[in-house]
Amino acid sequence: MGYLLLTGSTGLVGGYLLRYLLEKEEHVAVLVRSTRIQPAVDRVEAVMQRWERLEGRTLPRPVVLEGDLTTPQLGLDDQATRWVTEHCDRVLHNAASMTFREDPRSHEPFRTNVDGVQNMLDLCRRTGVRQFHHVSTAYVCGLRTGSVLETELDLGQENGNVYERSKLTGEKMVLEADHLQQVTVYRPASVVGDSQTGYTTSAHGFYLPLQLASTIADKVPTSLMGDRFFRLLGLSGSEGKNLVPVDWLAQAIVDLVSAPPQHGRTYHLTNPQPVTVRLIQEVIQEAVEKYSTRQFSGVLSEKEIADLEQLFGQYMDIYRSHWRDDPLFDRTHTDRALPHLPCPMVDHDMLLRIAAYPVQKNFAFYEPTPPPTGLESRPRLESLSPVSSAATGRSMNLEVSGPGGGQWRLQVHGDRLLGASPGLDDSSSCGIYLNNDTFAELIQRRRNLRQAIDTGRLIIEGAEADAATTLRALETVFQS
Repeated sequence: MGYLLLTGSTGLVGGYLLRYLLEKEEHVAVLVRSTRIQPAVDRVEAVMQRWERLEGRTLPRPVVLEGDLTTPQLGLDDQATRWVTEHCDRVLHNAASMTFREDPRSHEPFRTNVDGVQNMLDLCRRTGVRQFHHVSTAYVCGLRTGSVLETELDLGQENGNVYERSKLTGEKMVLEADHLQQVTVYRPASVVGDSQTGYTTSAHGFYLPLQLASTIADKVPTSLMGDRFFRLLGLSGSEGKNLVPVDWLAQAIVDLVSAPPQHGRTYHLTNPQPVTVRLIQEVIQEAVEKYSTRQFSGVLSEKEIADLEQLFGQYMDIYRSHWRDDPLFDRTHTDRALPHLPCPMVDHDMLLRIAAYPVQKNFAFYEPTPPPTGLESRPRLESLSPVSSAATGRSMNLEVSGPGGGQWRLQVHGDRLLGASPGLDDSSSCGIYLNNDTFAELIQRRRNLRQAIDTGRLIIEGAEADAATTLRALETVFQS
C-alpha cells in the first residue's frame, strides 16, 4: 500500500481527515508549511496530540513533508520530491483559502485555490502520481437556483464571490489534467463544527454573524440581533442554508477515498435537510445570551442602534451572496455510495452546541503543544544516515506511535543498522511497533528490548527466522 499525500491537515476539515485516515490504517504523508512560531512537524504534532487526549490512546504519526502549496515545486527539495515519487500513489488535496474578497497583496484566494492546485498538479506530473482526490465546494454552482447535479460544473453561471470563482477554476483544472488517471471530486456544503462536541477552529460561513454578535454583545442587547440585523442581508428567515458537521464530512470523504470502486465521480457532500436562516438567527441569539462573557447593561438610542446595524452590514457585505437561499444539491452519487452514513440533521440542539463552542472559547482556538522531552524517536531516527537506493541487506519497518513518533524504514545488513528513512516499505521483511513512552524507556535503559517484547510493549512481526540479528540491529537505535 502506497502513501496518500494529504494537504490542509492542520485545518479544521484536514485535522479530521488525518485522524480518520490513520484510524483506517492508511499510510499518510502530509504537506505542511512552517510558520514563524512553529515548525511544520510541531503543527502536525499539535493536531495529533489533541486527538490522543480525546481518545485516550496513542496514534500513529504521518510522514511530515515541510513545504508550501503556493510556491513552485511546493517548496520541496530534491530528496522530498524523490520520496514522493517512491512512496506516494494518491493525493487528497484539501487545502484551500476561504478568502471571500481578493487581497491585492497576497493574491488570495487565487494564490492557494488556483496557483496551489497547479503546483500540486505539477508535482503529480513529476512524481508519477495518477490518483487525485480533490476537495472542492458545493458552491462552485455560483448563484444558480433550483436543482444542481453532481455531474454539472460550468454552465456559465455567475459566481457569488471570488472564493467560489477560485474554487470553480481549481476544480476545472483538476478535471482537465491529462496526466491524471482518475479524479474524484468532493463538494461539501457549508462546514460547521463537530456534531457531538461543537469543536471548531473556523470563523467562516455560519460563524461570521455569530462572531460579530458575540463581539458586540456588551454594546447591543441580543434581542436586537435578530430579524432587524438579518434583514440587512435581504433575508426573510425562510431561506435554507446547507450545513454539514465536520465529523460527518471527513468520515464521508475517508470512506470514499478508501473505496476504489467509488472513485472517478463527483460527490455532493451536502445535507438533505437545510437549516432555515430563522433557526440560525435564533441560535446565534441564544448562544450569545447563554455563553458570552460580554453582556449588555445599558440603554441604546435609535441612532446608536442604526450605527451598529451599519457596522453589521459593512462586516457582512462581502458575504451577502453566501447568505442566500441555497439551491437543491443532487446527491445521487453520494446516496448510492454512502447508504451507511447519512448526514445528520442539524437541529436546534446540535446547532446550539456548534455555536456554544466558539463563543465559550471567545473564538480563540489556539491549543499549546507540550514541549519536546528530548526522548522522542523522531530526532534520533532522523540523525541516522538515510537509506541508499543501492543499499544491500534487508529492510525493517519501525512505527512509533504517540508524541514525537513516526514511521521509518530501517536498512539492516546482518546485525548492523545501516540507516533509516521516513516511511514504511511494503517489501520490508518485518515490522516493529511500539509507542514513544516505550521508546523513551529503552533510550534511558529503564527497560531492555527483551523486557519490552515480553511485556507486549514492543511487537515484532515477521522476524521469527532471524530474531536474534533483528534484535541486535534494533539495539543500535537505542544506543546513546
